[in-house]
Amino acid sequence: MTLTAPPAEQQTAAPAPSDAPPRRSWRTRVSRFDHRASPYFYISPFFLLFGLVGLFPLLYTVWVAVHEWDLLKGEGDFVGLGNFVEILGDGMFWNSIRNTLSIFLLSAIPQIAVALVIAYLLDRGLRAPTFWRMSVLIPFVVTPVAVAIIFSSIFNEADGLANNLLNLVGIADQQWKHDTVLSHLAIAVMVNFRWTGYNALILLAAMQAVPRDLYESAALDGAGSARRFFSITIPTIRPTLIFVIITATIGGLQIFAEPRLFDVSTAGGIGGSDRQFQTTVLFLWELAFFRRDLGEASAVAILLFLLIVGIGLINFLISRRISTGDAPRNRAARRRARTAGTAATAAAAGATIAITTEEEAR
Repeated sequence: MTLTAPPAEQQTAAPAPSDAPPRRSWRTRVSRFDHRASPYFYISPFFLLFGLVGLFPLLYTVWVAVHEWDLLKGEGDFVGLGNFVEILGDGMFWNSIRNTLSIFLLSAIPQIAVALVIAYLLDRGLRAPTFWRMSVLIPFVVTPVAVAIIFSSIFNEADGLANNLLNLVGIADQQWKHDTVLSHLAIAVMVNFRWTGYNALILLAAMQAVPRDLYESAALDGAGSARRFFSITIPTIRPTLIFVIITATIGGLQIFAEPRLFDVSTAGGIGGSDRQFQTTVLFLWELAFFRRDLGEASAVAILLFLLIVGIGLINFLISRRISTGDAPRNRAARRRARTAGTAATAAAAGATIAITTEEEAR
């Protein structure tokens, strides 16, 4: 019996294997592009806005700082570092730096310390907490101009409230607007009045995130309020505390409104009759709009920027050092814990082997 092959039209050839990858549809490609590119589109408005109002003015300030630039005439000759040399050789610039650092130290340190105390008291569960939180925020809502006018009247040398209170205890009138130290102290009081409550609310938000069981455990172990504050609260809110210190540094070194309006009786309001409280930003403002020298004013702006970055880095490094100050003790404790854990594991393994051997012997 012979077998005949089926007709050609009935034969079905097997498809030849192909190594080419399957073609993706345009929908798949669009979906993959959307998945990868969407996050960048979402964050792009911030970077575009930052480049427009932040990065471009900074770079343009550098360009102006290396030119002779008049406020009315515009761009002049290229002078390179000439403006920086002129500014660094100007005694008024160094006077403004000393005044700025003095007011900064008198305001930032008490401000952060008082803000910590206020935040801790608000976190302890006072009655009517919303009322107290809004009360400490009210000075921040008041405009700097109103605050400056009020405190300028308080520290008036003729009939101000500060001198009247000092007279009640037998102290003579003080020259709040002519003495260098007293003027710095008065301006620091203005700054602290406005910003202490704001920083206190930021620290309060961080304190409320601290687990309550930590305080309860410490209280059961006999730790008092001060001990719990320094051993639990401060270490836990340390990142927020570093943030507050950095922002206080930036704001304190850029102070302008308070010294500008503290004594408006002086010519131009440039920081006192003898520049005894002229800050660096006030000196920059004088260069730009009184002397019309935008080149030197831009050089002052760049130098102030470098000063803020330098002091900010110092504060950050000090804060990190404080935060890791107990690291050796913690490492020793962890080493002892690991040694104890290893010993316990070895003991448990030995006991298991002994039990197994005993059962096999039986």
